[in-house]
Amino acid sequence: MLSYRHAFHAGNHADMLKHFILFLTLEYFNRKDKPYWYIDTHSGAGLYDLGGEEAQKVGEYRQGIALLRQAADLPQGLADFTAYLNQVLPKPDLYCGSPWLAQALCRQNDKLRLFELHPADYAHLQNNMDEAGLKRRGQISRSDGFQGLISLLPPPTRRAVVLIDPPYEEKQDYQRVVQTLKEAQKRFASGCYLVWYPCLSKEASQKLPEQLQKLSPENYLHAELHVHHPRSDGFGMHGSGMFVINPPYLLAQQLQENLPALARLLAQDDSAKWVLDAKIP
Repeated sequence: MLSYRHAFHAGNHADMLKHFILFLTLEYFNRKDKPYWYIDTHSGAGLYDLGGEEAQKVGEYRQGIALLRQAADLPQGLADFTAYLNQVLPKPDLYCGSPWLAQALCRQNDKLRLFELHPADYAHLQNNMDEAGLKRRGQISRSDGFQGLISLLPPPTRRAVVLIDPPYEEKQDYQRVVQTLKEAQKRFASGCYLVWYPCLSKEASQKLPEQLQKLSPENYLHAELHVHHPRSDGFGMHGSGMFVINPPYLLAQQLQENLPALARLLAQDDSAKWVLDAKIP
């Protein structure tokens, strides 16, 4: 089933949480000279036109990136993140997917490995990464990212940031995330694994953070951003979460300083809130 297209949702509140945490994580990895790999299991198209038909149909970016760009007096972390996006995006009416943000942050000696199964998004990803100058730094595969991740571990550098953010179109995606991470940890226990997930009324979504915490009870970070109350019919995403295994030791403090402002800025009703729980050695 390959019906999900991120172009309809690019730049929304979930992207703000996901990409802010990815930004902070890669900035931290850049503090050391030693190279690392960035692995993206579900890359999408890489770059999105906010003026295009898909983004305009839903307009979710208006309650995401548009609000950050209009905001004044942001905390330092969010201000740096927004300024960086404005710097690396080719045009103001474009928004990045995680591969575009990662290739901008990664250095010449770092390597990127990108997976995308959807044929149209794979073609867009190739074109967008060519324009970004990915070249020898990266490889793009039209294949299953869960399987592809395992085949790459451990990376030669023994340093890696892995982003896992499937569309969760099918219930089995939740279990695949857990099983893939179990296998990944067996091969490469020290990797930094970032898992994005939607906050839904579904049981599978609500139980995922608990399942992930069991995989790394002594070294994890769990953050959620809820922008409105769950809908009465039980449908739709009222927020999203990021679960990080082996997080950077600065990440919890950085989120503590920035998530309150992000929740206030992106709130769609008075039930908006943020969640942060971490155990970092």
